[in-house]
Amino acid sequence: MVSAARYFHSRNFWKHLPVLIIGVLAGYLVAYNRPLIQQSISTTSIESNTSPLQHPVRAAIVALVRNSDLFGLRLAMRQLEDRFNRNHQYPYIFLNDVPFTEEFKQGVQALTKAEVKFGELDEQSWGIPSWIDQERYEEVKRVAQYPHGNKDSYRKMCRFQAGYLHRHPLLRDLEYYWRIEPDVEYFCDIDYDPFVFMKQNGIKYGWNIAMTEFMDTIKTLWNTTKEFIEKNPDLIADKNMLEWLVDGDNGYGGCHFWSNFEIVDLSFYRSQAYQQYFDYLDRAGGFFYERWGDAPVHSLAAAMFLNADQIHYFEDIGYFHPSVLSCPKGASKQGKCVCDDTRSFVQDGHCTVRYKQVRKKVLQPGEPYGVHDVHSGPVIMAEAYVGTGG
Repeated sequence: MVSAARYFHSRNFWKHLPVLIIGVLAGYLVAYNRPLIQQSISTTSIESNTSPLQHPVRAAIVALVRNSDLFGLRLAMRQLEDRFNRNHQYPYIFLNDVPFTEEFKQGVQALTKAEVKFGELDEQSWGIPSWIDQERYEEVKRVAQYPHGNKDSYRKMCRFQAGYLHRHPLLRDLEYYWRIEPDVEYFCDIDYDPFVFMKQNGIKYGWNIAMTEFMDTIKTLWNTTKEFIEKNPDLIADKNMLEWLVDGDNGYGGCHFWSNFEIVDLSFYRSQAYQQYFDYLDRAGGFFYERWGDAPVHSLAAAMFLNADQIHYFEDIGYFHPSVLSCPKGASKQGKCVCDDTRSFVQDGHCTVRYKQVRKKVLQPGEPYGVHDVHSGPVIMAEAYVGTGG
């Protein structure tokens, strides 16, 4: 074996010296530049987290939540990020009637590169109006036999969602909003931008699930709405969808869009017609003396004030709200959805089928629009998400 000293002095060493030098330099350059490459990638990631994408529409994803909803909201965000928002980075706006905890803020911010804003509700928007008779209200809560019948928080939530959400300062500059809630799930890749789709097509209200309401919670809502219509006939749209909601005896059948999923052009809620309607309902006291929900209020307003082609059914978006699944046809076997369409009955439910029939009748008068035997039943109401003080 040749020793290192003898090899150093041999001609073989000098013969291979250039190759050795090149090898050492190459290794040094690779080792030297590796951390620089890693640092560059890391810096880009940080910049994308602090510099949101430029959006073609001023829009945000919005939720009214409690601090205790952190896990359920993280579940919803994770799915919406994976299915849609990681490619768009629309901001999130979270609202609460109490300050958000640092744990909550960090928990949701960790799931997105998009901007996240946190806001609180004021006394006017989250409270019981001065004109509500407290004795009457307490008696209503005592004898109520419907879900959430004894809860202040649920009524406050419904009133806020119906008349004040769109007026919150954090939504002031928005054109559109997408409402989400804790524990909801999204089953389909959304390969287009619903906000852009709505803006390009003049759509004001987008929905995914239509069900029937607990009628005991809205006993006087339709009569109050009819009074409003009689006093303001000029506000009703020419190609309205009121026939969808009214049954044969000129009464409200209870169908409504489930507002836990809604994508809305906020100019609709900010319109004179909608604001007058909400104020009229608010003064009537039904949010407290009964338990009027924001969903039937939104639905009645959309049916009255919007033309049929300004309302859109997002049936291509697979969606689950605790107790009810909306899954596109065939999604269990093909396409970019993963959900069991055999367990999804809402597409063939009474309210959805009737909506399609009436919409076709309004937009294509004279065309046949057959009637089918379909599932019908009461909606299973979700829990109130805000109001327990975190």
